[in-house]
Amino acid sequence: MSYLMPTYARQPISFVRGEGAYLYDDKGTAYLDALTGIAVCGLGHCHPAVTAAMKDQAETLIHTSNLFGVDWQEKAGEILCQKAGMSQVFFGNSGAEANECALKLARFYAHKQGKRRPKVIVMDNAFHGRTLLTVTATANPKAREGFFTLDDDFIRVPFGDAAAVQALSGDADICAVFVEPIQGEGGLHTPPADYLKALANICDDNDWLFMLDEVQTGNGRTGKYFAYQHSDVRPDVLTTAKGLGNGFPVGACMVAGRAEGLFGYGSHGSTYGGTPFGSRIVCAVYDALTQEVLDNAKKQGETIKRTMLERFGERGVSMRGLGMMIGVVMPEGTDCSRLVDLARDKYQLIINVTGGNVIRLLPALNLSDADTDLLLDKLGDLIDELLCA
Repeated sequence: MSYLMPTYARQPISFVRGEGAYLYDDKGTAYLDALTGIAVCGLGHCHPAVTAAMKDQAETLIHTSNLFGVDWQEKAGEILCQKAGMSQVFFGNSGAEANECALKLARFYAHKQGKRRPKVIVMDNAFHGRTLLTVTATANPKAREGFFTLDDDFIRVPFGDAAAVQALSGDADICAVFVEPIQGEGGLHTPPADYLKALANICDDNDWLFMLDEVQTGNGRTGKYFAYQHSDVRPDVLTTAKGLGNGFPVGACMVAGRAEGLFGYGSHGSTYGGTPFGSRIVCAVYDALTQEVLDNAKKQGETIKRTMLERFGERGVSMRGLGMMIGVVMPEGTDCSRLVDLARDKYQLIINVTGGNVIRLLPALNLSDADTDLLLDKLGDLIDELLCA
């Protein structure tokens, strides 16, 4: 009997150790982890420098509360805002908290404009979290069912279609646009190259907040520190989490432009947000996430996409994503229901499937050439077996 709420369809395996790109079960069997905790351990498992910072800080100071100055939080805020080109940051404990903060900012912005029924534009296939407000912004029916979501507060349009957002210009109730640069949970959908720039311009024209959810795409995942840096834009609100702590739970909501200065004393808070321990880890991850690592993520990601297309493109397989955020799109009608189990049990490869027929790969950003080759061998044999079934 388990005393845990059955909120997860858990796989019949648990891991006892991790190192770099590998997870190990209690028998010592190594599994190549191409999921990294769903884009969390971007530097691989138990990165030595991050682990050393954790050990040192755990022996020094873990928590004081935000009633006092937190030197490591100040440092983490400075380096993160400078890397993102933003002005101020609020630290929380997860991507959902960061996104909840963003949506509260949007409401507060609308309040200051005198809007009584503010709405935020969100996208089809979006995923923003599981708090009541973020799950409403999320499109997944399974995540929303039964929770009396706050749908009157949002307008949903197709992802990648800037014209659909433009068509809402002039709606006096709209206060913001909230979008993922690449949709992770929704199927690795990647928009046209000019999409974010077009949305930013629309927001400028309408005095809306331009808000980006980089919970999954941030922290080097796409080969840039933040995915929006592939475009010539800067958001008013930027959220991130996952890879920010390389396994430790931490999230951040940053502001600039129209959103700067909205929150004051008492506007928002978090008991565990920005502790000395968590903030020290953010700094250690930042130090380890060098340009060399970002370049490697871009290089290895391009190798994976190119090799998969060369091997399977003529058999109807296509590719999505940037850097180490990769979607292998299987042909329509392919039965992907056994892929995850087959990859794990036969090939010792950890993947998942999203959007019904998309193999999602989120490998470590510092994956070696040898491990990339091994990943390609395992994945190629897996897809061969599936397509020949």
